[in-house]
Amino acid sequence: MRADHVKRFNTVCNCKPLEHYMLPAVPRLPDINDMIDGEFYFVLHAPRHSGKTTCLQALTDKINSGGRHYAINCSLFHLRFAKDQSTAMKHAFSLINSGMRCSTVAEIRRLAFTFEGNPSMRSPFTMVRSLLNDLCSSLDRELVVFFDDADWIPEEPLVMFLDQISSGYLGRSDSPPIKFPKSMAFVGMRDIRNYLPAVRHGEKPTGLSNTFNITKKSLTLDNFSLEEINSLYSQHTAATGQFFEPNAVERAWYWSDGQPRLVNAIADDILVRQFRKNYSKIVTKLDIDKAVGFLTLRKTTLLDFLWERIKEPRVRRVIGAVISSDGSLPEDIADIDLEYVLDLGLLKADPDNNELYVPSNPIYQELITRFLTRKLEKGISRELKGKWMDGTKLDMNGLLRVFQVYWRENSEVNEMTEADKNERSRRLEDWDNKDLEIFNASKKYNMDEEILRIILQNSSSFDRDDYPHIVLFAFLQRSLNVGVDFIIKEHGPGKTFVDILVGYKDVRHPLELNINGVRPLEESVKRILGHMDECGSPEGWLVVFDRSPGKSWDEKISWETLDRNGKIIHVVGC
Repeated sequence: MRADHVKRFNTVCNCKPLEHYMLPAVPRLPDINDMIDGEFYFVLHAPRHSGKTTCLQALTDKINSGGRHYAINCSLFHLRFAKDQSTAMKHAFSLINSGMRCSTVAEIRRLAFTFEGNPSMRSPFTMVRSLLNDLCSSLDRELVVFFDDADWIPEEPLVMFLDQISSGYLGRSDSPPIKFPKSMAFVGMRDIRNYLPAVRHGEKPTGLSNTFNITKKSLTLDNFSLEEINSLYSQHTAATGQFFEPNAVERAWYWSDGQPRLVNAIADDILVRQFRKNYSKIVTKLDIDKAVGFLTLRKTTLLDFLWERIKEPRVRRVIGAVISSDGSLPEDIADIDLEYVLDLGLLKADPDNNELYVPSNPIYQELITRFLTRKLEKGISRELKGKWMDGTKLDMNGLLRVFQVYWRENSEVNEMTEADKNERSRRLEDWDNKDLEIFNASKKYNMDEEILRIILQNSSSFDRDDYPHIVLFAFLQRSLNVGVDFIIKEHGPGKTFVDILVGYKDVRHPLELNINGVRPLEESVKRILGHMDECGSPEGWLVVFDRSPGKSWDEKISWETLDRNGKIIHVVGC
């Protein structure tokens, strides 16, 4: 494993900080050398938390130590605050100088802030171009420039910035000698060539045609492969002796899909929060699941950006269309909105069908589903939290019997007329009369009347088009978030089945969800048996939602327990 450049792994050893774990940057960008040697100005875009900034710093260090070129790395993130073009160019001028001052090359550091007296640098229309002209003329090697966070620049300032870059590139000459960077990359989450729709539609000059007609391609960073994750985790093993079981590494790859920040966060949670830096413990598949559960249940700051993006109407429209279907998009979804969501890294093309889209990784899928179920969760009383956990075991049977009542009540609301709903409200207000006629199915389960009262008084209807498994997922989250180790869903909504795994006190409770009539019961039984084998659970739950029209609730609400070679399966009819 090459270790000429390092990345913080968010983990601290007892003996020394484990701050030197990373995968080499260049192999993740196999075309980067061709771009630089060919003197191309190019775009490098990849989703948030994919390792762009780390790769840029590694590339900058590698180029500076290679003896052929110099490189500087400048973040333009603070230009997002610029209110006008003039202010933005002054900020850009200062940020380039700051990048020079942070360089590992002494000559570049010495030149920082030394060109401000040049008259051409007083005008916002020329200051960026002039600074780069003078810097390149003062160096004994050609210069490569990486502009990180370029997609944060507002549209009008970006036009002026690119105009100066374009004119500087086209104005290079040997006689008289006029120098400008040999190669340049514009880096961000989004491809800035597709980033200026308002400007382009207004037929304003962007500088893009001149700047990017010399570009062969727009580069992107791939996620880590399973082999690369294994190499990354092996560095920790080599330093501490702590071993990751092979199926644990595979599980981390499954949940993260190789997204670098998530790969690190999963390991960080295990080593620091779960194990408290006890490096004698072996990391197992269960530990990986616990880490994922913590990341998703607690909404850590690592994933705050995802919640903020989903709040955007155009993001919610695209994601909602994908989640509620087989991954296809309706015609009224604008291409530019889809490109935006893809560039943010929230969705990706389905590996099996490029015309369909899916969440970028199962962790994001978890967070997206949780966002969509927030409204449902609010309709489930907080008083139900923890009712099925006694500190040693989880009563999944009791919980699902309560869910049957909740599902029956809320499903019924959707079919009620306004008069029916008013009558229902009156009955709930007259609880002392114990008018339980529509809830007679619950009596045969001897349900605690206090729990039933809580459900009835706090139930809220859900959208008729909501998928049943989303409702169950919301119910589990609201009821169990207080004490369980994790609640994870392994198949996305929009499908005919979903697998949910609940962990409590190191015991796994696998649930298989299915819609009656879509698949034979025996096929679902085989699936839940497979999940039980995988997680070592002797007991599993198959929740079957019957959406058949005309069936009474007495027919739909059922409970059957099967014994398959000593393994118990509860078939829960809803």
